[in-house]
Amino acid sequence: MTSADPEPAVLAPPVQARLFSRAHRTAVTVLAGGVALYAMNLYFTAALLPSVVDDIGGGDLYAWVATGFLLAAVLASVLVSRTLARIGARGAYLLGFLGFALGAVITALAPAIGVLIAGRVVQGLGGGLLAGLGYAVLRSALPRELWVKGAGLISGMWGVGALIGPSVGGVFAEIGAWRPAYVLLAVCALLLAVASVRVLPPGGGTRTQAERMPVASLGTLGLSVASFSLISAFPGTAATASLLSAGVVFLLAFLVVEARSRATVFPRATFEHRNPLKWIYLLVATLCAGVMVETYVPLFGQGLGHLPPLVAGFLGATLSLGWVLVQLFSVRFRPAAARGSFLVAPLLLTASMLAFAFIQAADAQPGRLIAWTLLLVIGGVAIGAAFPHLSAAALAATSNEAEGAKAAAALNITQLIAYAIASSLAGVFVHTGGPELVDSARSLGIGLAALCAIGVPAGWFLFRAPRHPHDGNVGSA
Repeated sequence: MTSADPEPAVLAPPVQARLFSRAHRTAVTVLAGGVALYAMNLYFTAALLPSVVDDIGGGDLYAWVATGFLLAAVLASVLVSRTLARIGARGAYLLGFLGFALGAVITALAPAIGVLIAGRVVQGLGGGLLAGLGYAVLRSALPRELWVKGAGLISGMWGVGALIGPSVGGVFAEIGAWRPAYVLLAVCALLLAVASVRVLPPGGGTRTQAERMPVASLGTLGLSVASFSLISAFPGTAATASLLSAGVVFLLAFLVVEARSRATVFPRATFEHRNPLKWIYLLVATLCAGVMVETYVPLFGQGLGHLPPLVAGFLGATLSLGWVLVQLFSVRFRPAAARGSFLVAPLLLTASMLAFAFIQAADAQPGRLIAWTLLLVIGGVAIGAAFPHLSAAALAATSNEAEGAKAAAALNITQLIAYAIASSLAGVFVHTGGPELVDSARSLGIGLAALCAIGVPAGWFLFRAPRHPHDGNVGSA
């Protein structure tokens, strides 16, 4: 075994056991718990929002509850590496958990929709920081041989959140207790804050140096995400086309600014010709796009498959179930299998979305519903097979610690941007299908398949990338 092939060490049972050993257990809980809290909250709120609007009104501002949260989360995730540089891992996690808890309390006490949106913005600031810190602190909190295992656990929390968020939120909605639901979130955040004080260093969690604020990048990125997010608030062909065009233009402007500026959101290495980071981030974004099918599966399950709400809700979580289950095994992949997952995952996810589109029917019988379930699980398997290795590859794409922390934080930024944009585009796809629900389902499947297909060339470049002695699965491409 050579120094260029370090990953087999991850496969040894003693090393795997070390992730949950006394030395690392609490740190891993904090890192994974922050991401889980953020991910669960996304789906949690979606399940509660109809009850919230019934109670305090504000249906005309429905979209802003999600938009405010996502915009704040993207902003906070951009500030992860700078926050670490200024106040260290312990201070950054305390800021994230306490901010999330404060936002949850404001939301729980909200007398009107405007106050609730303000609470969601505060939650988004804390949650976005937590979601990015999980990857950024991983590099310094765990030894190198545990990076893949740790990254797999952290990225798996997105799937776990998608599994338990809708069910827990649905239970609180069913009993008419949406305010206590947010109190529960605040309590969880405070418990994790206490754990972070116990296990993380008081300062200097990384040796990164504070950089200038990337004002131009943040401005264009914020305008892009806002344009996409506002599509649902302004229905109509002209408004949709205008906002879509604006979103694309601002997104391209963001990439141009990133490539030319000294103060950036993504690591500078992302835009180097022979560095794989750009392909890693593109593949992460397209895999995340496929997750957006879960937003509408419960609707299709009830409207086309005549399922009761609870069963339809569980059907909507089957993609995340496949993601979580396969990731338990994919973290054990040897280097060749890990690299192969970069090629296979986008192909498999694209195929599952297309097949899901083509098997839709106005009156879905049990056999067809079983086929839906299998296809969604296959889509989740595709994501879970590649995700932990993409995380580890980003962590190892540079030997510079400051750039490595930034590369890790950018994984979360990429996910948040992808979720915000793909969620908005999913709404456009459904609307394009027309008034018939079956046509909307087909349109959604085809549209998401097109987004996922963008990841195929990215996966190919990663699969073909030569390895480098300092990296995990891929090196300079």
